[in-house]
Amino acid sequence: MTDARQILVLWDIDRTLLYVGDIDRQVYRETFAEIVGRPAERLPARGTGVTMPLAIRSLLLDNGVPEADVPGLLPRMVELLPQRLAAHADDLREQGILLPGAVAALKAVHAQPGYVPTVATGNLKPNALLKLETFHLDEFLDTEVGGYSSDNDHRPALVAVAQKRARAKYGTVFTRSNTVIIGDSLEDVRTGLEGGAPVIGVASGKTTADELSMAGADIVLDSLEGAPRLLDAIATTTRKHT
Repeated sequence: MTDARQILVLWDIDRTLLYVGDIDRQVYRETFAEIVGRPAERLPARGTGVTMPLAIRSLLLDNGVPEADVPGLLPRMVELLPQRLAAHADDLREQGILLPGAVAALKAVHAQPGYVPTVATGNLKPNALLKLETFHLDEFLDTEVGGYSSDNDHRPALVAVAQKRARAKYGTVFTRSNTVIIGDSLEDVRTGLEGGAPVIGVASGKTTADELSMAGADIVLDSLEGAPRLLDAIATTTRKHT
């Protein structure tokens, strides 16, 4: 297997592969109430792709928590959040949905010789793994080499995190020329632009195809349906940056 053929594929999770409805927001509500001691009146915006630690920081500030108190409360909320999501495992199974074409797309990428499919996600690692395992998607991903907001709350930094882990495991140096991000949000595009990876935008979330393209996505798909189209997009974007 040559370096030229090895490609690190960084999947986003929420609204790219699956959608869990209001469960994440309910988990924010419960975590805020337990740590702060009162209900949250304002919740993080939906579908932005912002990392969970930054979303929690905004949640605290937007609900009147003094900025001086945030450094003490934020780590406690980050620690509690995965426990709260795990308590909703049944809800994830019953209410969550796989997005059109997601499983076939994951299978197709996983089957490509030399491709290393993993994730670069705004989720904390325990939350990401729970979502993926609930829908049996983890078998198509090497979650060991992924980048999670547990690693860094600055999402563009997760590209280098995943590249370093993948290099250590697979012995290949991963750069802009053999790394690609697949995601639905402007934050996914920013992650690629600032983190050093081309981006395949998927208009399956709250961001339109035009918005993804204007933000700088290299290729934009309307959905993950049609796995050959996605494989062509991966080959095209990585060739372009070689």
